[in-house]
Formats: sequence, C-alpha cells, structure tokens
Amino acid sequence: MAKHSKFQQNIIKNYYQNREAIGLQRLSELVTELYLAEGKAREKVWKQVTAALVKLEIKPDRIEHLQKQNKPELVAKLVEELLAKGG
Repeated sequence: MAKHSKFQQNIIKNYYQNREAIGLQRLSELVTELYLAEGKAREKVWKQVTAALVKLEIKPDRIEHLQKQNKPELVAKLVEELLAKGG
C-alpha cells in the first residue's frame, strides 16, 4: 500500500467528506448539457446522468422513471430536491 504525505491524506479526506456535494454539482452540470444535447449526444449525456444518479444513491426505480420520461426538467427538479435536503 502506498504511503501518502500528510498533505495528500488531507486532500483524500476532504474529497470523501465532500463527495456528495461534488456529485451533486456534477449532476447539475449534466442537466445543463442534457437541455442542450440532441440525438446521440443526448443519449451519451443520459448515460452520464444515470451514472451520477447511481453514485448519489438514488433509487433504481426513480432513475428508470427519469430515463423513460426523458425530460431534463425532471432531473433539474430532483437536483433542487437534493440541494434542499442537503442544505
């Protein structure tokens, strides 16, 4: 196992403490991309959105519902809901 300096240990610790906020920020960015994307690019963004939702531990049935609806505004509403719950 690699040894990390004190500085590196602090960076790693901070990352894990803020992982949910980082994931939520990424999901927010993906919502913007989803609004703008069309065709195959939109499918690619949806895959990234799905991965972000899984990392945020959103229930699989809710993720499936969002995918079937294919509406960025529903994902945006979920982001608002998560921000309200976390803040």
